[in-house]
Amino acid sequence: MKKYKRIYIEITNICNLSCSFCPIEERQKSYMPLEKFEHTLKQVSPLTEQICLHLMGEPLAHPQFEKIMELCDQYQTKIQLTTNGILLKKYESLLLNSTAIHQINISAQSYMDNFPNKPLVSYLDKIYAFIAKAQSQKPDLYLNIRLWNIKEESSEVNEPVFEYLENKLNCTINRNLELGRIKSKKLTGRLYLHFDSRFEWPRLGGEELSKSGRCNGLIDHFAIHANGNVSPCCLDDQNIINLGNLFENSIDEIINSPRAQAMAQGFQNHQLKEELCRKCDYITRFRK
Repeated sequence: MKKYKRIYIEITNICNLSCSFCPIEERQKSYMPLEKFEHTLKQVSPLTEQICLHLMGEPLAHPQFEKIMELCDQYQTKIQLTTNGILLKKYESLLLNSTAIHQINISAQSYMDNFPNKPLVSYLDKIYAFIAKAQSQKPDLYLNIRLWNIKEESSEVNEPVFEYLENKLNCTINRNLELGRIKSKKLTGRLYLHFDSRFEWPRLGGEELSKSGRCNGLIDHFAIHANGNVSPCCLDDQNIINLGNLFENSIDEIINSPRAQAMAQGFQNHQLKEELCRKCDYITRFRK
């Protein structure tokens, strides 16, 4: 068995959109160089069931994305890709012929957030064209269309997407979005609608919420930023908790460091060892 369910690798923190729900990027804008990505892949692929090419930024905007996918195929990694979908057409053939791509998440809320006055159907037509080809050429590929589940807004914002998909797929989508821990609705084959509610990105200047709690950070996942810095979880977007740099130290040294081990053991014992964790609203989702 692999030690982790997923490891996030941010190949770039640069995005081709500017979403209101994404925090302002305070780090230096950068791409992970190809040789550094291969170095990272060699170290972490034996540890994880899946690698997620996402943290901040748009992975398809990486200037060497084709070479990155070649390396993923070469090292036989299982890749989950999260994209806003704007560049899907450009890389359609590459993605559908990749042996590594296991799942693609399309953040439809990104387009709606950036282009509220543009016709949504033009975007959805391009997304659906990709989905149709994927279902025909790569039926084992999981596809998630991501939408926000916000009670007061979900009907108005999501309804055009529901109606579009119902028309294309000749199906009826249950509008009940009280999903709890089950966040997906299966549409057909391996195509799903995936919902989530907005959250606050944790910051040291926030209010301390609790000294006790648990998280899956360092338990089933961790994240690597484009500059090689390692964070304990995918919500540490600014690398406030820097456990070490993968370009300078081995991943074993980093995840077995006293700080990382104290965090992981703390989560298992419902103790929040780091100040940032005590101010993270997302941790409340793990309370029974």
